[in-house]
Amino acid sequence: MDRAEQLLRWHGVANLLFNRCEFAGMWPPEMGFCPELVPLIRRLGYRYVLVDSVHVAPVTPMRWDELRYRPHVTRYRGQEMVVVVRDRELSDAQESGMDADWFVREVRDRTRRCDFTPLVTTCTDGDNGGWFRNTTAGSNFWTGFYTELLDRSRRGDSGGIRPVFIHDYLAEHPPVGEVRIHAGAWNTGWHDGVGFTQWTGSSEQRAALARVYEVSERVHEARWRADGARPELAEALRHVLRAETSCSFFWGSAWLGRCERDLERALELVATAGVELG
Repeated sequence: MDRAEQLLRWHGVANLLFNRCEFAGMWPPEMGFCPELVPLIRRLGYRYVLVDSVHVAPVTPMRWDELRYRPHVTRYRGQEMVVVVRDRELSDAQESGMDADWFVREVRDRTRRCDFTPLVTTCTDGDNGGWFRNTTAGSNFWTGFYTELLDRSRRGDSGGIRPVFIHDYLAEHPPVGEVRIHAGAWNTGWHDGVGFTQWTGSSEQRAALARVYEVSERVHEARWRADGARPELAEALRHVLRAETSCSFFWGSAWLGRCERDLERALELVATAGVELG
């Protein structure tokens, strides 16, 4: 129900952070994506979306390396979206800690059969784990790997690896082939990301999600009946959107209380607004 509102608000935040209005690609939170999102993110102006490799299946016959290292097209109800594939294994290695020599050898081995310019995409959670948060020079992602790889790329000693903006790559190398996307997110230390089990795996999580839908419907009904003009209802919607945040559900039942407090506050604000509901 609130997908559009969530995406629109993030677009506003991104506008402030990056001082720009247009974004070619979408990074779904936690890489959580399902095909039903395609028409919506198309309407919001996105051209491509990043999806974890585990959830991408070929419709057009293609080799393993073609599936991983080429952009593709996925379709849903007549709408089309470009898919950029995240390499899960390389991303796992990146999160655990790796050096430039290993990465260059591994990428060369994985792309050795490519008769096209491969787009190798790695994405990792940088908030957790010592590899990204360690501040000791030479012992973190930035100084132990990234700087060396870029220096080697400048010297022409990186096995042909060079950094590129995705939109620049797509301008030179349009998508090839069609793929089907299965609903899911990226993997964590506890979940493989299939089927959104991070957020829906327990009965407590599912009950909280049902409560979210119920309260969201009441808030939207109140805003409709009041023509959306009352500040209490705008604040109520803000609490509903915050209740829906990933972290409220991701940690099993540990943070569900945050979700419930936001939902209760949203209902209090609807009552304060004095809108009669059906």
